[in-house]
This record gives sequence, structure tokens and C-alpha cells, in this order.
Amino acid sequence: MPPLAIRAFTATSALGRGLDAHRRALRERRSGLRRNDFGSERLDCWIGRVDGLEDAPLPAGWSKWECRNNRLAWLALQQDGLLDAASAAIARYGADRVAVVIGTSTSSIGATEEAYTRLAPDTDGSPAFPADLRRAIVHTVHSPGDFVQQATGARGPCVTVATACSSSAKVFAQAARLIEAGVVDAAIVGGVDTLCGSVLFGFNSLQLVSKNPCKPFDATRDGLSLGEAGGFAVVERAHDGDTGLQLRGYGESSDAHHMSAPHPEGLGAQLAMRDALARGGIDAGDVGYLNLHGTATPANDRAESLAVKAVFPGTLHASSTKAYTGHTLGAAGIVESVIALLALESGELPGILGSDTPDEACGPQIRFEDATRRIDYAMNNSFGFGGNNCSLLFGRAA
Repeated sequence: MPPLAIRAFTATSALGRGLDAHRRALRERRSGLRRNDFGSERLDCWIGRVDGLEDAPLPAGWSKWECRNNRLAWLALQQDGLLDAASAAIARYGADRVAVVIGTSTSSIGATEEAYTRLAPDTDGSPAFPADLRRAIVHTVHSPGDFVQQATGARGPCVTVATACSSSAKVFAQAARLIEAGVVDAAIVGGVDTLCGSVLFGFNSLQLVSKNPCKPFDATRDGLSLGEAGGFAVVERAHDGDTGLQLRGYGESSDAHHMSAPHPEGLGAQLAMRDALARGGIDAGDVGYLNLHGTATPANDRAESLAVKAVFPGTLHASSTKAYTGHTLGAAGIVESVIALLALESGELPGILGSDTPDEACGPQIRFEDATRRIDYAMNNSFGFGGNNCSLLFGRAA
């Protein structure tokens, strides 16, 4: 595929706001997880919560979109010159030639939960949402895409991708297709997901939530830690003479093995990774770092271990960073792509935090300790329920 230039990128998570906060936490091997302090009913677990959202309402002119999820989107948009890069793309190509493609899993369902909690009799006596939450846009999956388009001024195609935990990885693939087809010249991509009761108690009902900080790929792992995050990137056609980082390939697959469990041998994951490598025109041995999906659930980590062993040589440095941020669901793709981009930029390759005994399925590719070396390519894996898989390949401008 023709490479896409990445003009700006950013993430806001439990590690803090923007790239510097994430660099520091990764270097210090400092987790953002803490005991669950979210909501009125407290599930016994650890979470990755973004501080300050309760005190950061949207600007008055955007009150229509007011909710925790869009607050986080707005907070993340303001970091690392992202809005300036978006404005520059709009000035260069025109607002109608800049797409918005945003990933999410639960969107602003927290606002819907609140609305149902506060049901009150309407004029005819039937139950109704309270007046302050009678805003249809916050009760739809498209809420974050609609808000980001409004906040940035882009007026090209606007899409919200909701494919569970692969959502904000697939936005890069969607943007690449739009640009390659000539529909647009640039895109604002990203994702945002926030904590809410449906997330915490829903995953707990599937017996996937650990009572302790998650331990990806550890032999004693017993489940995930949930988190919230937002992140964005501005991508456009690459030009001769470009410097900086690029999207070089993407791979997608839908193995449809089971509603919530991956194929036991990771066949769908293998397809996605091989497809990304083929699109980028490189060999598996050329990849220096792979950010794994690595949720710390027994089935997911084993399947991904087997898939990685089937695709990559032992020279690869692969790690999951979910013990830093928690599993941020629909935002995991963008946050972990940002971490892969930071590794590509600096050569600082994170290990796996909090894990010390590798599962027997782990190959030499899965590293618990940090490393430092120059790499030419980095990848990110994001896998969702139902076997909805996406792998992204990043590299430097040639």
C-alpha cells in the first residue's frame, strides 16, 4: 500500500495526558492502575482511570455532546499539537477532503446508564429520561465521531467504528482505504472509551476481570484490568522528501471462532499479522517491536503467543502494555499504536510490567524486560470479540 504520513499523534490514559507522560511512565516502569474507585457500586478490581474528567466539562457551545466519553475525547485532542495538525490538513486540502474516523466500544453509554437511573414520570405519567439527558446524540454509538468532527472542523466522511477492542486500530485501515480511493486526502483517526457500569460489570459477568493488577502472559494470570483512554493521529498521503513516521501496512481478519473467545491457535491473529506484513512489503524478521493485544486473560494470551510464534522469528521484541494503562477497549488500538510509535521513534522497547513467570506457551519473542535498540518497523495488534482482528505496521519515511 502507499504509505501514509503520520503528521501528529497523541494519547491520554491513566498514565497521564500526552506523549511525555507516557514516555516517562514507560521508562520508569510505573503503572497507572489503581484500586477501583469508579461509580457508586464498586467492583473489587483494579482500573486505569483518567484523572480530572469530572472537573472538565465541554465548552458551553458543545453542551449537546456533554458526557464523560466526549470530555475525554476533547482532553485528548488538546495534547501534542493534534488540533494544530488537524487545522493544517484542513487548510492544505479543504475541510471536505479531511475525514474523521473514530473507534469506540461502548461510546457514551455511561450517559445512557445515568438517564435510566434517573427516569422520572413524563407529562403523561410514562417514564422518561431527565431533561438534561434528552440529547439523542449521546445515546448513540456515533457520539464520539460526531463530536470530533464538530471539534476539529473537518467536513469529509465521518465514521465511528465499533468492532469491540479492535475499533481504534481499524480506523487506520479505514482511513487508508478512503485516501487510496481518492475520497479524501487526509484523516483524523483515533478512539475513545470510558469506564462505566456496563463495562465493569459486563466483563466481570464473563469472568474476565481480575481482582488484582493484570499480569499479561504470566503463568499465574487470571484476568484483565479495565481502563479508559483517548488518542488521535492525523494521517495524510506521504510525499517525496517526507521525514518522520508512517503507516506502512494493515491487516484485518474475522475468524468468527466464538462470540468472546479467540481461535485457540490464533489463526485469525496470524492472518491479520501476515496481511499487514504483506501490505508493507517486508519480512517478519524486519519488525523490531510488536505491541501485543495481551489482555492477561488465559485464552487470549495463549492464542496470541501461538500466533506470534507462528509468524515471527525469536529476534522480535514483543510485549503487552495493558498492565500500564489497563485494557482500554475501543481505545486500545490507538493508545497502543502510540506506544508502538514511541518505540519506533526512540528505540526504547517496553517489556511487560508486573509479570515474572512466562506462560509455557510464550516463545522467545515475548519479553518481560525493557530493551533499547534502533528498530525500523513496529507493529500493533488489536483483537476484538468475535474474532475481529487488526494488525498495524509502522515505519520511518524511506
